[in-house]
Amino acid sequence: MRTTDQRHWAVLSILILVTHGLSVTAAQDTGKPNVVVILVDDMGWTDLGGYGSDLHQTPHIDRLAERGMKFTNAYASAAVCTPTRAALMTGKAPARLNMTIWHEYAKTPTQNAKVIPPITEGNLQHEEVTFAEVLQEAGYRTGHVGKWHLGEASHYPETHGFDFTFGGTFWGAPATFYFPYRGVFGSEDEQRYIPGVDAGEPRQGEHLTDRLTDEALKFIDKASGNPFILYMSYYTVHTPIEGKSQIVDLYLQKIQEGMRHVNAHYAAMHETLDDNVGRILNKLEEEGVADHTVVILTSDNGGYINEYDGQTVTSNAPLRSGKGALYEGGVRVPLIVHWPGVTTTASVSDEPVTTTDLYPTILDVAGLTGNVEHNKSVDGLSLAPLLENPESSLDRDALYWHYPHYYHTTTPVSAIRRGKWKLLEFLEDGHLELYDLETDIGETQSLAATQSALARELKRKLDAWREEVEAPMPRPNPNYHQ
Repeated sequence: MRTTDQRHWAVLSILILVTHGLSVTAAQDTGKPNVVVILVDDMGWTDLGGYGSDLHQTPHIDRLAERGMKFTNAYASAAVCTPTRAALMTGKAPARLNMTIWHEYAKTPTQNAKVIPPITEGNLQHEEVTFAEVLQEAGYRTGHVGKWHLGEASHYPETHGFDFTFGGTFWGAPATFYFPYRGVFGSEDEQRYIPGVDAGEPRQGEHLTDRLTDEALKFIDKASGNPFILYMSYYTVHTPIEGKSQIVDLYLQKIQEGMRHVNAHYAAMHETLDDNVGRILNKLEEEGVADHTVVILTSDNGGYINEYDGQTVTSNAPLRSGKGALYEGGVRVPLIVHWPGVTTTASVSDEPVTTTDLYPTILDVAGLTGNVEHNKSVDGLSLAPLLENPESSLDRDALYWHYPHYYHTTTPVSAIRRGKWKLLEFLEDGHLELYDLETDIGETQSLAATQSALARELKRKLDAWREEVEAPMPRPNPNYHQ
């Protein structure tokens, strides 16, 4: 025979289960799907198992692709982080936003090179409309977790439509991926930290990628009963390259001569990333909302091919170069979208698409129009037609990039891709390079001389686009002496 307390707890348990079920039903009855956007930092086109890595193991992400659509010609809107993130938030090209380099260097361009890069905007302006603001106004619970890098404190996520945020600052990388995530970063020994972390907590050995996912799962818990959008912006796999030691040891045993990917620490970071993507997908299942949640996973630019701690971080082969460059290795990235009931299982789209397309896609998913004035200058196109039919195409003539700055892998450069053809214009001296990506994905042989008429035609289109978006341009340096 049950005691009064036992009967009380039995009734309470039933009420909790019923309430949880009603919450899920309420979210489904709104007709508005949930959205999870997972943005990985510096993940190259071939860094995932399902995209051809010969070392990295990413089974959860690969299964996500098997359930949805994998894009083979997806591009970041820029070859570095901040501009791509601004494009994701607004649907506008970085050049149109005057955000073409990361926050820290926007106002302090180098003065000792052949051309002087333009002074650009380091803060995402409040006049711009973000996808979070559109969805928040429509009743969505909006959450941002992880890297922000779109401006100083007065331009943090809370000012751009997010109800909840954790871990975001104007910095682009943590001092360390290990608790309490504080210390010096870079050659200038800058003190960095992750806000909101209690250094006195008993969390020694905790990895930042795990912690960010912990906070994201809490957000999903609290959002139960409302449609929600989670912008899960991982700092990984950006430097510092700090994989979990026990996983690193396993990858050291897997590396063989002739492999493209040979950095065990970098591989371990991908495995931890993958484990945490799996945790998010499992949480959606546990909450009963997986079939009502659109999941988008991509990267902000190509893989970092320079050295960290004396070892090359990654290879983007067969693509040329990496982060910072407008060659394919700097801008072609993985993109996976799973829209339950819409995307065909294990479907593939070869259509060229870009980060700016995610803004109108998210609005399409939510059945929202957005701000009419803002939409007039949105550069992206909704991917919905492709998600519904992978054989379809978008009504778009060309993709454009503009990076009027210096990086380890490049001098100032602009680029256009139309169909299979890609033209790069290097802004120090104006020389052109033209590649046929169907026959030369590695961009090994420029055809600018033999296809001069086509090169001039694409150059005119590139000029017209830069004029339309008022792209900031570098200027000759009168004090430069070679």
